[in-house]
Amino acid sequence: MDEKNGLDVPQNNEKKAPNVKIGDYVQIKRGPKKGTRGKVVVVRENSVIIEIGKNRKTNEPIRTVVNHKNYKRLR
Repeated sequence: MDEKNGLDVPQNNEKKAPNVKIGDYVQIKRGPKKGTRGKVVVVRENSVIIEIGKNRKTNEPIRTVVNHKNYKRLR
């Protein structure tokens, strides 16, 4: 309750949780990697880190960070 005016002010600090989990597969919707599919490695508040392949020479994973609004979860 707002003490000055005596009004109820809604607290909108709660954020919607992302609908993906580690291990889910997603497809990138926007950007230079559009259409690329990958496996979710890390879920963060505003983005996810996905593994989109492996480097053939060094055998290291190729990863990229994608904002939640720029991918869709694959079923």
